[in-house]
Amino acid sequence: MVEQEDEGQEDRPSTSPAAVYDLKGLNCPLPVLKAKKRLAAMQPGSRLWLETTDPLAVIDIPAFCAESGHRLIETTAIAGGRRFLVERG
Repeated sequence: MVEQEDEGQEDRPSTSPAAVYDLKGLNCPLPVLKAKKRLAAMQPGSRLWLETTDPLAVIDIPAFCAESGHRLIETTAIAGGRRFLVERG
């Protein structure tokens, strides 16, 4: 996903590469709980890929982001699950 950078725009993409957090094999509510803890330790604006095989993650991760002030940038299918790019709010 490519985002355009406009001068003075606050939702500018992070310049550092996103880390990957492997949550495969974990079921609800563990992916969200672990993501919450990991994101809390990161700087605002940092990005994190969450990789999960939990079928409920397609509901849980977007809801968690909306409730916690994080931004869901991208979601893609991976072998056996989904991958979510989250920007820490």
